[in-house]
Amino acid sequence: MNVIHALIYGIVEGITEFLPVSSTGHLILTARLLHASQTEFLKTFEVVIQLGAILSVVALYGKTLLKSREVWKRILVAFVPTACIGALLYKVIKRVFLASDDIVLWSLLIGGIILIVFELLHREKPRAAEALTAISFKQAVIIGLFQSLAVIPGVSRAAATIVGGLCVGLKRKTIVEFSFLLAIPTMLAAAVLDLTKTAGTFTVEQAGFLATGFVVSFVVAIAAIRGLTAFIKKHNFIPFGIYRIAVALVFWWLVK
Repeated sequence: MNVIHALIYGIVEGITEFLPVSSTGHLILTARLLHASQTEFLKTFEVVIQLGAILSVVALYGKTLLKSREVWKRILVAFVPTACIGALLYKVIKRVFLASDDIVLWSLLIGGIILIVFELLHREKPRAAEALTAISFKQAVIIGLFQSLAVIPGVSRAAATIVGGLCVGLKRKTIVEFSFLLAIPTMLAAAVLDLTKTAGTFTVEQAGFLATGFVVSFVVAIAAIRGLTAFIKKHNFIPFGIYRIAVALVFWWLVK
């Protein structure tokens, strides 16, 4: 890895973390295009730079988080299923899931099809929950279970939580914002778990690459969040489903 690679990874992470396209999947495919080996450091790098994107949520939604304990309760309840499954499958995720391009590509393809079909069939109910505090704890648990599917790279944490939220009766804007906030404990826990196991192995140069990716992903993610928030006011997620399918097919054609 070099500084240019760290910049590219940071940009990819910042753009894709909150879109329903899988940031982890895109980072893995980016590494393949850059001919970078999936070393233990790169796997950790791909997890840790997501903290930069998460910090952008804190920067944009800090007031919401500070003002409402009720919102935090729902975030933490939704986080529990993912935390349990992530901890149980940690070794499988690192050694199998994150090392397989095929898993990423199939997840992108199938996930894209599901996203398109779901949007064509879904009809938002007039009484759909609009306020974050209107999300019930039962709904939060279900959303958390959907998010757990994202331990498979290519599924997309954002896509899974958004579809889960729409399924349980939330308004589109509400579940998108909840997905942003739910990313905070989810990705923080993933990064801390990884760092406790690998931090002592980093060189000074590698720490610099991490810092570069972190800062770039933070800046780019702020723009991505604002862009997605504006996008969903007039559009659904079908374009993202089409994009996922296109990426999978093009990558198979170019690389396989």
